[in-house]
Amino acid sequence: DAGHDWDIFNINEVAGLNLLEGDIQHEETFDRNSIIGDEYRWPTTIPYYLEDSLDMNAKGVTLKAFDQYRLKTCIDFTPWKGEQNYISVFKGSGCSSFVGNQHAGKQRLSIGNNCDRLGTVEHEFLHALGFWHEQSRADRDDYVNIMWDRIKPGKEHNFKAYDDTVSSALGVPYDYGSVMHYSKTSFNIGSEPTIVTKIPHFTDVIGQRMGLSASDLAKLNSLYKCTKSSTFVDSCSFELENICGMIQDPGKTKWEQRSSTSGGPQTDFSNMGQCEGKGYFMHFSTASAEPAGRALLESRWLYPKPGAQCLQFFLHNTAAADDVLNIWVREYDGVNPRGKLNLFKRISGGVTGSWELHNVNLHVSRKARVVFEGVRGRGPSKGGFSLDDINLSSTKCPQHIWHICNITRLLATTPTGEKLYSPRFLSPAGYSFQVNTSLIGRPGYVATYFHLTSGPNDHNLKWPCPWQQATMALMDQQSDIREQINMHRMVTTEPDKMSSDGIEYYWDNPREVGSKVTGSDGSYFYRGPGSGTSTFITHSRLKSRKFIKGDQAFFLFSLEGVQTGQLDHCSRPQIYRLCWPLSLSTAPQSKTRLDSWKSVTSISVTAIIHMIAIIYRVSLMLMQPKQTVTLLACV
Repeated sequence: DAGHDWDIFNINEVAGLNLLEGDIQHEETFDRNSIIGDEYRWPTTIPYYLEDSLDMNAKGVTLKAFDQYRLKTCIDFTPWKGEQNYISVFKGSGCSSFVGNQHAGKQRLSIGNNCDRLGTVEHEFLHALGFWHEQSRADRDDYVNIMWDRIKPGKEHNFKAYDDTVSSALGVPYDYGSVMHYSKTSFNIGSEPTIVTKIPHFTDVIGQRMGLSASDLAKLNSLYKCTKSSTFVDSCSFELENICGMIQDPGKTKWEQRSSTSGGPQTDFSNMGQCEGKGYFMHFSTASAEPAGRALLESRWLYPKPGAQCLQFFLHNTAAADDVLNIWVREYDGVNPRGKLNLFKRISGGVTGSWELHNVNLHVSRKARVVFEGVRGRGPSKGGFSLDDINLSSTKCPQHIWHICNITRLLATTPTGEKLYSPRFLSPAGYSFQVNTSLIGRPGYVATYFHLTSGPNDHNLKWPCPWQQATMALMDQQSDIREQINMHRMVTTEPDKMSSDGIEYYWDNPREVGSKVTGSDGSYFYRGPGSGTSTFITHSRLKSRKFIKGDQAFFLFSLEGVQTGQLDHCSRPQIYRLCWPLSLSTAPQSKTRLDSWKSVTSISVTAIIHMIAIIYRVSLMLMQPKQTVTLLACV
C-alpha cells in the first residue's frame, strides 16, 4: 500500500472511477426503488466464482471474508457449479459491486489493487447482498451533518439520502460503526471533513473497514431471516448460574463458578472486574483437591459440522508443575452410547500471572461434548486452573499466538520506528517465519510486517516460497467470537516477485536474500525482507473495542497455501520456468540465477525458447483441459 491508508473511495478515485456512491455498479436502466423486495435477495447459499484475473492474495482474503459471513450469519458461499445466478469476483480497476441480486446470471464484483483487505471485501459483499451505505439512510440527518461546501465538485450525488421506501433500516438504529459508513473525509476538498457526527465521540469511529459490526449483522440476519449461523457452535463466559448448560461428574472434586481466587486470578477475563455483580469464571482448585484428584467439566451436547473445529478459551494457570488440564472430546455413536473420550490437548501447570489465550484444533464428526479435566498432581499445589470465554466454531484455528503484555507502557515509551519482533514460528508446510510490529510506525499508526526466516526445514522446501498466504490478525478480545472484529492483514508469497533492484527473488531462501540477525536467545538466524503495511491500525482504533484488554494484546498468525475456492479448476496459472542454462547444468542460485541469464542476449536463442514454451504450453493444455498453464521464459 506504499504507506497509504486509503479507503475504498480513495482507491476508486485514483483509478479514475466515477461510480454511484463511489463504489456501486449499476446498469443504465437502474431504478433505486427496485432494490427493495424479496426478489433482490440471494438464496442463503450463494454461488461464487473467483476469476483468473483476481490476484492470489485477493483470493485468499475473499475466502477469509466468506468464513466471517459463515461464522456470524446463515449466509454461506459455495463454488459455482452452473447455477443461473452467481457472483463473479474479478480484478477490476478498483473496489465495486452491484446492490442486491440483479438476476443477470454472472454478477460481477471487483476486488482490484489495494482492495484486498478483509473489511473492504466484506463491504463489497454487503452491497451484493442488498445493502446501501449507512449514511444514505433516510434518517441520517438526525445523526450526521453533511458539509456540502467541502465536497469535491461533481461528487455531491454520493451523499444522497434515500427515502425509506427505497432503503430499509430493518428496525436497526443508526450505526456509526458500520463497515458500510463513509469515513469523515470521503470525497473532501483539502483536509476538512465532509461528514461531522452529531455526537463528537464518533468522529473517528465512522469509516471503519475492520469488519462487520453488530448492527451490520443484525440487519443482514434480519433481511435473510437467519436464526443461526453456518459455523458457530457455542460460546460461554460463565456469567449465568447455569454455566451454559455444562455438567460435572458426581465425584466430590468439582469445578467452581468464581469471581476471584486467593491464588489468582483476581477477576474474570470477560469483564476484568469492571462490572459490579458480574464477572465469573470456572475454577478447579489444585490447592484443595486431594493428590491425584480430578474433576470433569463437560459442555452440553454439541452438533458441529463434520470436519475441523476450533476450540478457543482463556486460561489462568496457577497450578503446580505436575498438575494437568486435559482437553477431551466425548463423541457419541451407536457403538459408544455413553460416549468415547478422545484427548486433544494436555496443558501442564505453571504460574503464568495472566489470562492466556489457547486454541485447540478438534476433529469431530458427530454429536459430542467438550470436556475439561482438571487433575491434581502428587506434589504440593497452591493454585489451580481457571477457564473463561470459551468459543467453539466449525473453523480452523489460527496456527500461532503472539501475546504482548504491558502494551500501555509500550505505546507510551517505545521510540518511533522501533520494531518488536515476535518469536519465530513454523508453518505446517515447514516454513519458518516472524512478524514485526512498530507500535509507533508512523504518526498515529501501528505498522506490521511479515518475514520469512531461516529454519530447520529449509533444505527440503521449495524456493522461492510459492503461494503461501500469511494472515496477521490483531484479536478483538470480545467474549463471544461472533462479536469479535479482528484487524487483519494478509500477505502472499508470490514466487516471481523481485527485489527492488531486480536482482533477487523477494521470497527466496532467507539464507540467500536475508540478513543475519541475533535472536533473543543469542542464537543466529537469517531474516528475509518484510512485507506488510505501515498503516495496519490507527492508535485511536487500537484503543477502541477490546484490542487491548487487561493491558495485553494478542496477535494471531497463520501461514498456509492459498486455497482457490474453486471446483475442478486451478484458478491460479501453474508456472513452469524454462530457466535452465544452455549447457543444461544446474541453474545458479540467488543473485547469479538471473545474472547468468542476462548474458544470454541472442535473438535466435530467445525465439527458440519462446517456441518451446508455446509448444509445451499447448501440449499441457490439451492433456489437462481444466487447468490453466503459464510458462515463463527467463531471458
